[in-house]
Amino acid sequence: MKKNMNHLKSGGRKEKKMYIILVYDIVMDNDGKKILPKVYKCCKKYLTHIQNSVFEGELQTSQILRLQSELQGFIRKDKDSVIIFKSRSERWLQKEFWGKEDDKMSFII
Repeated sequence: MKKNMNHLKSGGRKEKKMYIILVYDIVMDNDGKKILPKVYKCCKKYLTHIQNSVFEGELQTSQILRLQSELQGFIRKDKDSVIIFKSRSERWLQKEFWGKEDDKMSFII
C-alpha cells in the first residue's frame, strides 16, 4: 500500500503551511476577458474564493510555487497583477466585514 507523501519535502521533513490571501487584477481588454476565467479557475483549485478577485487559504510552499507557475502562464506582466499576502497562520489576522458578509467566507477571529 502506497502512502500519500504530498505533505513531505525532500529529506522527509513536513512542509509548513502558510495562510495566503491572493488578490488579482486582470485588465479587461479582449484578451483579458479570456484570461479572467482561467485565472479564477486556477486560483479556485488551491484556495477559497471569498470576493470578486480575492482568494484565501492555507498552502504548503510547494503548492504556492505550483500556483505561481500556473498563473504565470496566464498573467500578462505588462498589464495584469497578482498580489499574495502570506502569514504563518490565519490566527495572526483579524477580518472585519464592512457591508455584505458572504456565507461562503472562512472565519478569522
